[in-house]
Amino acid sequence: MSKGKILIVDDEANARTALQELLREEGYDVASAADPFKALGKIEETIPEVVLTDVRMPGMDGISFMEKVRANWPDVVFVVMTAFGSIDAAVEAVKRGAENYLQKPLDLAVLSAVVERAFEKARLLREMQSLRSRLKEKYAFANIIGDHPSMQELLKVVGQVAPSRASVLIHGESGTGKELIAAAIHQNSPRANGPFVKLNCASLAESLLESELFGHEKGSFTGAMGRREGRFKQADGGTLFLDEISEIPMGTQVKLLRFLQEREFERVGGNETLRVDVRIVSATNKNLKAEVASGRFREDLFFRLNVVGVQIPALRTRRSDIPALAMFFVTRFADENGKKFEGISAEALSRLLAYDWPGNVRELENAVERAIVMAPSGGLIRPEHLPQIVSATRTDEGIRIPGSTLAEIERVAILKTLETVGGSTSKAAVMLGISPRKIQYRLQEYREGRPGTDEEEEEPRPQAAERSG
Repeated sequence: MSKGKILIVDDEANARTALQELLREEGYDVASAADPFKALGKIEETIPEVVLTDVRMPGMDGISFMEKVRANWPDVVFVVMTAFGSIDAAVEAVKRGAENYLQKPLDLAVLSAVVERAFEKARLLREMQSLRSRLKEKYAFANIIGDHPSMQELLKVVGQVAPSRASVLIHGESGTGKELIAAAIHQNSPRANGPFVKLNCASLAESLLESELFGHEKGSFTGAMGRREGRFKQADGGTLFLDEISEIPMGTQVKLLRFLQEREFERVGGNETLRVDVRIVSATNKNLKAEVASGRFREDLFFRLNVVGVQIPALRTRRSDIPALAMFFVTRFADENGKKFEGISAEALSRLLAYDWPGNVRELENAVERAIVMAPSGGLIRPEHLPQIVSATRTDEGIRIPGSTLAEIERVAILKTLETVGGSTSKAAVMLGISPRKIQYRLQEYREGRPGTDEEEEEPRPQAAERSG
């Protein structure tokens, strides 16, 4: 098996041929070109992981060639070769992005080690690119589950603000997904390739929070054994997400306000003024306007953080999203636990729809994970697999559990699921784990005023279908 693809670019035919043979013997898939112009054509045909190029060549030097390639294929790793008299050019190439340089005549042991390290760098770059692609897909607005109008309006606002530099303040109850929205803002911004650094402001004592944010110098307080960079420095070029922003003490609020105004700060115990390029996205489950009115939060800081404010709706206000969310969690946790499920039973879905979810999406996620663990593989998620607290609830359709017949519960589940999926019987059938034919049969019963039964269904009569129009 090939150890990877490498392209050799050298205008000296003998040197090019010798390198090609040597690297092939070491297990690499090797191509070569006599000049950068021919090399560009070969790169378009099959993109190599590593390019080994001479610095001095007629027509186009190695540095110009490297920059031209990296403009289109940024993950290609370059190693440059140079004669003794042009070391300065090789050093310049490294400054501009080459992984390393080799001096001619080449030491074969050094060549082998440098090429091996170059391929390791190329592998890491591919993994990073793959991770970025997965993150971008995960946090794409189209992949955030929420067809309810309130969620669609939220995603519209977030989509507009993401490409900007504006600070964003996210309001929402615990468990609504504030961190998910913050990550989506980052991943859909020009900062997506930069760091996304998170800090829960309620998780640290007041004495530690300032150091965690801004860093500290050695000896600035008891236990400060050396200099430490804070979250602001770690987030340089990216986004800093401050969760539970309402818990920041007043003294730290002053320093945070200064950063938002001047884009500069000092480490705890330090005199050096530092500047970083960081976007602030913050979140709270409290009413910050009320905190300002009570004197617990600075009004000027509130306005700096709340350039754009977004409100995440509670799950109980968008119940139509519950079936899709529940099925997403079923699929995810079934995969994680090595199980397979046909879906969620009508009665279980009815209970999920009836519950108020004070813990919001996070509580729903935990409930479904428990159900996956408790339920035997291969069947449906049923009420007995759900947490007890979800069971004894009343739906907005007048259905009480326990206290209603299975047919009544099934009717609510079918009609609510159809409403959620825009009337598609095939989509509703997937969510409920039943056949589209059964849904059609039940709808015919409801139209004709007959109660649902558990008898074997037949295909709906054509004339009844025509009457339903």
